[in-house]
Amino acid sequence: MANGEYEGAGDGPDDEGGTGVVTAFGRQLKLLRTRAGLDRSEFGSSTGYAAPTIAAFEQGRRIPPARFIDRADEVLDAGGVLKALREEVLRAQYPSYFRDAARLEAGAVGVCVYAAHLVPGLLQTEDYARAVFQWQRPLLEEDVIEQRLAARMARKEVLSRHPAPLLSFVIEEAVLYRTVGGSAVLDGQCDHLLDLGQARNVEIQVMPTTCKDHAGLGGPFNLIQTEDGRRIAYTEVQDDSRLYTDRRKVHELEARYNLLRSQALTPSESLAFVEKLRGDA
Repeated sequence: MANGEYEGAGDGPDDEGGTGVVTAFGRQLKLLRTRAGLDRSEFGSSTGYAAPTIAAFEQGRRIPPARFIDRADEVLDAGGVLKALREEVLRAQYPSYFRDAARLEAGAVGVCVYAAHLVPGLLQTEDYARAVFQWQRPLLEEDVIEQRLAARMARKEVLSRHPAPLLSFVIEEAVLYRTVGGSAVLDGQCDHLLDLGQARNVEIQVMPTTCKDHAGLGGPFNLIQTEDGRRIAYTEVQDDSRLYTDRRKVHELEARYNLLRSQALTPSESLAFVEKLRGDA
């Protein structure tokens, strides 16, 4: 979460709980398709997917995207049965270590992100996010990249949710020079940051490389405030993540984030910095 590269999704879920949900959905899907008298090719034509992909959905080998679930419910006249499973199925797109954080983030009233390596996932453009996945080693299959990309883009709904959550981001200056996907992709990403920075509920701050005092040397992290008042912290390094609910630890990271905000450029200074960066490109 902290670096914007954590919330991937593979061909299938990577834990027993996620596998169970996807398998149950697949069985229900096959039952409804059979009841409707459609073979996989006919059903695939109606939903926009090839027969082998339908088979993978039914066998729990691939996680179906939201648009397929909605369309399948309509085509099969399922009466909302498939749509009712959508949230749990889509949550299985994320690795098990991020699944709880994704759920908390989706309903959060406040999110704070300190990013040291990449533009945070919530702020990434589609082209930038695709390049992040293409950079990953070992290499990902193209269909896996597309699935992970869809999961990442879906998370961005929190940016326009009502009531609007308060979102704060502190991004290392070096991130804005890292040409993920090439200079054109980075330019588009910077333009996107400028647009998002105009929103009243979004604050983007740049941490200058020349700053002598730096509270974030321990690495990137995220803070989440839930609607019921809980405060939670999330950290991740090399796919090893931790979700903290202990008040002392969360308070420690909150204090660290407050220091980072005071040390970074102000939101208006940060947007001016990004504008200058675009002008110099």
